Amino acid sequence: MTTYEKDPDPRAHRTHLSAAGLRARGWTAGMIRRLLGEPDLRRANPFFRTAPPTRLYGVERVEAAERSEEFRALSAVAARRSAAVKEAALRRRREVLARIAAEPIEVPVLDPERLTALAVEYRDRVAGRGPGPSGAGPDARTSDRDLDLDRWKVDYLRHRLARYDGILDELSGRTGRAAAEELLRRRVHAAISQAYPDLAQECERRSGPEIQVRSRLPAPDDRKVVRRPSQEST
Repeated sequence: MTTYEKDPDPRAHRTHLSAAGLRARGWTAGMIRRLLGEPDLRRANPFFRTAPPTRLYGVERVEAAERSEEFRALSAVAARRSAAVKEAALRRRREVLARIAAEPIEVPVLDPERLTALAVEYRDRVAGRGPGPSGAGPDARTSDRDLDLDRWKVDYLRHRLARYDGILDELSGRTGRAAAEELLRRRVHAAISQAYPDLAQECERRSGPEIQVRSRLPAPDDRKVVRRPSQEST
């Protein structure tokens, strides 16, 4: 019969295991339901009083179940299933990294004055500012000292290339996402540097220190970058 207690039982830490404690021992939710059933003790959540009570299972009952043939069989099935899920995630990670490495990055090529104007416009839009005085140049409202044009040019171009971020959506969960984001960021900055050599220093600063992507991938061939003139204004 399940016992419910409002306050923590000081003996519970020694004599009972929570569901989290069982998972750490290799139990799955299905195994808990099948082999243990109802908890032996319910304890009020010590952190959130409105949360459901913590379910606790007697250690002796848990250890007895773990010695059973059924537990060993279910554990083997759970281990194989977990390994298959991890392998699928790693395979997908490798596929996404390979695609990022091979994807041609098409950077819009704009004349210097146009790029400057669009970069400042983008900066003002991000900062929530209104447009500058009619007919004024891009630096009319902000001095050269206050405006890092290279930074905003790269920001604007990165915004124009945001569609490539969709490749990252093919990764489920967080497995390999950091490495994929890093590789994509470096590819995009390399493409911008090639299209606009005067922005190479800023792109190098954005890329940060080199990291190793643990995957056997072909080296990104940035000669594949397609640079196309663009007349778009956003």
